[in-house]
Amino acid sequence: MKQTAERIFRETLAKISIPVAFDMRLARSGSQIHAGQTIIDLRNYSEIIAISFGKASYAMAQGLISALAPDYAAQGILVTPPAEPLRELAGFELFTGGHPIPNEGSFAAGRTILDRLAACDNRTIVFFLISGGGSSLVEWPVDPNATISEFQMLHQALVTCGAPIEEINAVRKHVSATKGGRLAAAAPSSTKITFAISDVPAGQESALASGPTLPDPTTIADAERVINKYKITESFPSSLRTAFEREKMRETPKAGDSAFARSHFEILLGEHELFHAAHHACEMAGFVSVCENETDNWPIEKAADHLLKELALHKRRNPGRPVAIISSGEVSSPVTGDGIGGRNSAFVLACVPRIAGTAITVLSAGTDGIDGNSNAAGAIADGGTFSRGRREGLDAQDFRRRSDAFNYFNALGDALVTGPTGNNLRDLRVLLME
Repeated sequence: MKQTAERIFRETLAKISIPVAFDMRLARSGSQIHAGQTIIDLRNYSEIIAISFGKASYAMAQGLISALAPDYAAQGILVTPPAEPLRELAGFELFTGGHPIPNEGSFAAGRTILDRLAACDNRTIVFFLISGGGSSLVEWPVDPNATISEFQMLHQALVTCGAPIEEINAVRKHVSATKGGRLAAAAPSSTKITFAISDVPAGQESALASGPTLPDPTTIADAERVINKYKITESFPSSLRTAFEREKMRETPKAGDSAFARSHFEILLGEHELFHAAHHACEMAGFVSVCENETDNWPIEKAADHLLKELALHKRRNPGRPVAIISSGEVSSPVTGDGIGGRNSAFVLACVPRIAGTAITVLSAGTDGIDGNSNAAGAIADGGTFSRGRREGLDAQDFRRRSDAFNYFNALGDALVTGPTGNNLRDLRVLLME
């Protein structure tokens, strides 16, 4: 069953193809391109700029290049995560950003992008190709006097405080010159088309990479509430802390701002496509399958209990047949130790004692192939994992307390390693029951 679960995950990855998605979503006929309901004639523009950043940045840039070739070509900026090998792409200036904490490459990319956008005019069409991870890969502070080390300290505090992504982003957007619609505002007269690979819930697209090209629904007051709620004031650069305290922060652009008058946003791949691919893979493997997305941002314990309860209920409704629950999205997993792993392996580890001795198999993995600070995408467990761990002298509770889920599963041969996938939709959890 563990092999079946892994096969389902890998087949799902194969089906969420970025090149195929570009072929479907960006149709070109001569000089005209169709982006959703928008039709644009490329002959009206003197230059085509592409700015691609996030965990799927390289594949997205390639997809755009292929869609425009051979008649048109884009030039621009490509920012990849540190796990991605640096590969040349004709016409693109390359940067390697940091993730989950911004680095010097993130700052260099942010400054270069802002400078390039400032040179754009109404004869420029800008393609923003955005995927998850972009928040840290591209960065430049609102206050240019803030140092890299100060921003790194702030990002570290945000991603480890236990706040859900929408709260983290409310803060990020208001201290950054590259987030919360500010990239769209940096080229106000240009036509802008954003294609996104989304790792956020439907309807919350402004959270993707901290919404660099979308109106920001959050306010300075929202950011202040998050700062106070999680007590992260001391992690702020002194200049930004002073700006908050003296109410001198500049608000992000909102809906109706002129920056978005010539701006279009399209989801290239998202939760719908992920669910469709996983559901098809489960059904082909013989499982009666249902998709469930109620557990987004839930604490791991609560999410595990809920999904296992739903699995048992689904089984009772389908006696004598193997069943599957498919769940996407992120679960909340505050870091409590200095171990290795992320929220996916932590979720599976939380399930280990709960499924001991049953005919249940649980997989949780990131579609980007990376789980926290480990080299795995996630992990797999079944009803025998708990007893195997005890025989090996592995205390599941101790590994959970140390945030060391990867090493628990790696010792048992149950860490799921794919390597970076070059894609980044939502996390995927697959629960199987015979």
